[in-house]
Amino acid sequence: MLIPLLVIFLVQTARSPAAPPASFTASSVHSAEYPAAHAFDGDPRTRWASRASGGPEWLQLDLGRILELDEVTIHWERAHSVEYLIQVSGDGASWLTARHVKEGRGGRETLAGLGARGRYLRIVGLKAGPFGLHSIWEVEFADPAVREAIEERRRADEEERLGHLREMLAGVIDRGARELVFAARRIVPEHWYANFGYCAEEGPSYFGNQNQLYRDGGRLCRLDLAAGRVAVLLDDPRGGVRDPQVHYDARKILFSYRKGGTASYHLYEIDVDGTGLRQLTGGPWDDIEPSYLPDESIVFASSRCKRWVNCWVSQVAVLYRCDADGRNLRPISSNNEHDNTPWPLPDGRILYTRWEYVDRSQVHYHHLWVVNPDGTAAMTFYGNLIPGTVMIGAKPIPGSEKIVACFSPGHGQTEHEGAIAIVDPRLGPDAPQAARQITRTANYRDPWALSERLVLAARDHALVLVDDRGETLEIYRLPPEDIQAGLHCHEPRPLAPRPREAVIPSRIQAGEPTGRLLLADVRRGRNMGGVAPGEIRKLLVLESLPKPINYTGGMDPLSYGGTFTLERVLGTVPVEEDGSAHFEVPALRSVFFVALDESDLAVKRMQSFVTVQPGEVTSCVGCHEPRTEAPPPASADRLVSLPAVVAARREASRIEPIDDAPDVFDFPRDIQPILDALCVDCHGYDRTPAGGPGAGRVILSGDRGPMFSHSYYAMTIRSLFSDGRNLPRSNYPPRSLGSSASRILAMLDGSHHGVRADDRQKRWLRLWIETGAAYPGTYAALGTGMIGGYAQNHQVDTDRDWPAAKAAAAVIGDRCARCHQSEPSRLLPLNLSDERGVSFWQPEIGDPRLETSRHIVFNLSRPEKSLILLAPLAEAAGGWGLCRDPATGAPAAVFESPADPGYQALLSLCRAGRDDL
Repeated sequence: MLIPLLVIFLVQTARSPAAPPASFTASSVHSAEYPAAHAFDGDPRTRWASRASGGPEWLQLDLGRILELDEVTIHWERAHSVEYLIQVSGDGASWLTARHVKEGRGGRETLAGLGARGRYLRIVGLKAGPFGLHSIWEVEFADPAVREAIEERRRADEEERLGHLREMLAGVIDRGARELVFAARRIVPEHWYANFGYCAEEGPSYFGNQNQLYRDGGRLCRLDLAAGRVAVLLDDPRGGVRDPQVHYDARKILFSYRKGGTASYHLYEIDVDGTGLRQLTGGPWDDIEPSYLPDESIVFASSRCKRWVNCWVSQVAVLYRCDADGRNLRPISSNNEHDNTPWPLPDGRILYTRWEYVDRSQVHYHHLWVVNPDGTAAMTFYGNLIPGTVMIGAKPIPGSEKIVACFSPGHGQTEHEGAIAIVDPRLGPDAPQAARQITRTANYRDPWALSERLVLAARDHALVLVDDRGETLEIYRLPPEDIQAGLHCHEPRPLAPRPREAVIPSRIQAGEPTGRLLLADVRRGRNMGGVAPGEIRKLLVLESLPKPINYTGGMDPLSYGGTFTLERVLGTVPVEEDGSAHFEVPALRSVFFVALDESDLAVKRMQSFVTVQPGEVTSCVGCHEPRTEAPPPASADRLVSLPAVVAARREASRIEPIDDAPDVFDFPRDIQPILDALCVDCHGYDRTPAGGPGAGRVILSGDRGPMFSHSYYAMTIRSLFSDGRNLPRSNYPPRSLGSSASRILAMLDGSHHGVRADDRQKRWLRLWIETGAAYPGTYAALGTGMIGGYAQNHQVDTDRDWPAAKAAAAVIGDRCARCHQSEPSRLLPLNLSDERGVSFWQPEIGDPRLETSRHIVFNLSRPEKSLILLAPLAEAAGGWGLCRDPATGAPAAVFESPADPGYQALLSLCRAGRDDL
C-alpha cells in the first residue's frame, strides 16, 4: 500500500517552530502589502501603513546595539501623522521621548538635534491626518553608524528568515517529497485566459506580437530538491509544455503538450523517468489543464466547445472529461466564457474557476465553483459576489477544509499570476474574511499547498516556497541561458504518492435531452424583501448564446455599454401558489431565469446561469438564497419525499414557448416598428400634427448613425430600459432591473400623452428588455456595418482620412468650435469616428458628451436630417435654428441656407458615410 507522504508531511510541519522575530515591527499593518520593514528598506516606492484604528500606532526599529541618534528624516505618505513622538529605548521596555511633534505637516520632515541614545527607536503616531491612519515611505538617518546598523539588521533578518524556510524545506525532503516536476515555457503577454490558440484576426495581438497565443519553447522537468539537479523529461524548442499533474502512485505524469510545428495543445502522459510518451487526445482543438480523477478518468479544459470570449479575440475553454486513454470525451460545462484550472477536492467534487457575466461587468466576476465529476450539481464555492479578483489555480490543502489559490488582481494578469491566498469556505461563499492573502506581491503562479503553513509556487524564472506569513525562499532558478531565451517556471508539483479523493457516482442519463429543476420557494433568498406571497406567477426561461467568433474587447455592435451576448427566449414555466416550481430545461445549455408577476413584469432577475446534465435532477431553495442553506441536489426519489412543496407532487413542467414573438430579438426588425407606430410622430425629425421634431430632445426614429440607430442610442442614454449594463453589481433588489424598472413600458400605458401600446407591442418590448436589450439579433453583425467600430480595442474602418471628413473637421473647427469645443456638454465630434474620449465599452450614463455624440449627430440614412446640420441651420431655411450667440444668447444661424459651403461640407461627410454603409 502506498504511503500518503504529503499527509505525513502535513502533520510534521504543524509542529515546526515559529519564524524568528524581525528587527522592524509595528503596532499594526494596513495589509500584508505594507509591512514595517518597508519603511527601512531604502526603497522609496514601498511603505509601511497602519490600520485605520483611530488610536495611537507605532513603527519600531531595533538597531541591535546602542547608538547615538541625533537626526532622523521621515518621508510621510499622504496618510501622515499630524502629532507624533520620537522615542528611544535601551531595552525595548522603558521609553524616553526625544521629540514631540504637535503640528506634523507630512511630506519630508527632518528632526535634528535629538541628542538621543538607544538601541530601539519608535515613531509613535498619536493623531492621524485626514485619512485616519499612519503611513511612512522611508525613515533615513544622517549618522553612517546608524545606517550601517540598519543594513546589518536587514541582512540578519534575511538570514534568519531564509534559515526558517530552509528548515521547512529540509522537512519536505526528509519526509518524502524529495522531487518536483514542473514545466518551463515562454509566457504570453496576454490576460490570464489567453494563453492558447490564436486571435480571431490575423495580425499583431493587442498585448503580444503575433497572432498565436503561445510561444515556442517548452520543457517538462524533474527537480531533485536535495541535490539541486534537474532532469529534462521532455524538451521541445518549437513546442510548448504546460499543466503537469502527477498520478496518485507517482509513476506517471499527465500534461498538456503542443508539439513543435503544430498549433494545438493535447493531453499526453509520460513515465516519471521520461520514457513512454503517449498521446491521449487530438484534433484541431486545445486541451489544457488536465487533472487525474480518482476513478482513473481525466478532467480538463478544452476549446472543443467552439466558442469565443464574449469580450475578446481569443477562444474559450470549458470543462470536459475523458477516460484514462482519452476516449469518451464529453463536456461537463456549458459556459459561454472560461471554466479553468479544474482540480478534485477530497470529497470528490471538482474545484474550478468560472468566468461569467450575464448582464453584468465582464471584467469583475471570475471566481471559484464546484461541480461533480459528471457535470452535475454545479454550485458557487467562493467569491461570486465579490468583484474585482480572478481566483484561479485553486487546490485543496492536505488535511484541511481550506484551499489555496492565486488571487490575480483586477481582470487578471498574464499566466494566472497573482497573490497567494488561503480560503476557508466554512465562513461562507461570499464572506470577505474567508480569504487571507499571504503574499505581499502579486507575481506568484500555480500554488500547491504542502500544508496550511507552506506553499510551493512558481515566480518568474524560479520555483519558491512560501510560508503562511508570505516569507519566500527560492529553491530553484532556471539557468541564465534559459532566462535569456525567455523561459519561465510553471506548475510545480511534488513527485510523491498521494491519497485518492472520494468517488462520486455519476447521476446523468446519457442521451436524455433535458434535466429537471425543482425550486422550493421563489420568494426565499437574499434581497427578496417586499415580494408578497403569490406575487411571482411564472419564470421566464432564457438562454445565453455562445459567441462563435469575436473581434474586440467591447460589446459593439450588440449594445452600447450593455450586453455582450445575445439571449434567447425559451419560454415560461409556472410557479405554484407556495412559490415552488418544477420544470424541465434543455441539457448542457446556459439558461437563466426572470421571475414574473401576473402582468409578466420582472420581479427578480438572475445574473448568472445554470446548466443541467442529461437526465440530471437538481434543486435549490429559492432565488438567490444564501448558498450555505441550499439543500443537496435532489434525486428522483427525493422529489416525492417533499410533500410540503406543491410542485414536487406533479410531473415536471415543460417550457411553454411564446409563439407570437421572436426567440432572439432584433431591434431594427422587431422593436423599431413599435416605435414608429407609437413614438416617432413626436420623437422624430419631422414636425407632425402630434408634435416634434425631437420632442423632449429625444429622437426615436430608426435612422442610422455610424454604429446604431438613433432610436436605440437615444433609448440607451435616456435610460428608457433597465438592463444590467456593464457594471460590477449583482443581486439587485426586486423590480429594480428589467421590465418593471424600464420607463419605456410605463410611458406606453396611456399616461404619456395618451399613447397606449397594445398587448403584442408591450409583450415584444418587455421580452426585448428581458433578453438584454440588444441591438442586432444575430452574431453575424459582429465586425460589420459600422464606421469607426473596434477590433482588439482599437478603432478600425474609420473615416478620419476621408477627404470629406477632413473638410468637415475644418468647418467644425472654424464655424462651431467657438461655442462647442469649450465645454464637455457641447463638444462636437470632428468626424464619424470621433468618440471625443468617451469609453466605447463603458460609457457613463449621464456623461454630458453623450448628448452630442457621433452616434446621434450624424444621420447616415437621411443625411439632410443630421442634427449637425439641422441645429445650426436657420429656421427659415428648414433648420431648427438652435444655435445662439455666445455673447448675447440671441438666435444666431450658423448657416443661413443649405447653399452655405460649410453646410455642404458637413452634408458631404454624412452622404459619404451613408454610401460607405
